[in-house]
Amino acid sequence: MKKLFTVIALLTLSTLLFAQKAGDKISFTATDFKGNPVTSEIFTKNKLTMVNIWGTFCGPCIREMPDLARINEENKAKGIEVIGIVIDILDNKGQVSERVKTTGEKIIKNTGADYTHVIPNIEMFSGLLRGVQAVPTTIFVDSNGNQVGNAYLGSRSQKDWQKIIDGILEK
Repeated sequence: MKKLFTVIALLTLSTLLFAQKAGDKISFTATDFKGNPVTSEIFTKNKLTMVNIWGTFCGPCIREMPDLARINEENKAKGIEVIGIVIDILDNKGQVSERVKTTGEKIIKNTGADYTHVIPNIEMFSGLLRGVQAVPTTIFVDSNGNQVGNAYLGSRSQKDWQKIIDGILEK
């Protein structure tokens, strides 16, 4: 009986960690770090988009960013793009924290992660980002804006991410 409760608790926890699931349509409107508008239309130009949700406070997030930059560059010809979403950039009033934004800009520059980084708006926390409780969290989205597979919690090496990407593309 105890084992059953443990399994139920783990299943509940995994649902709480990330509310999106395979097949869900991802929709958002936001801006990037340069102030350019970014919408879920970004998915239509790629066969597959890797969405990496990260925090400026997260060591594993920052350590994997150079690998994500290489993945982004080396997979462009395959129609794959990496985008980042900085989850901790809004303050408790839903406004962009200039201090966190500056920290994020430094991290992006220092890691060479020059792919698109999205500044989420408050609405994204009731949609795409609802329930994200661990970073990094990574999802894959197809050209129709649908999530492919489940969310991946934790950081990985370039080699491990490439295996996951290749596996998705084979399906």
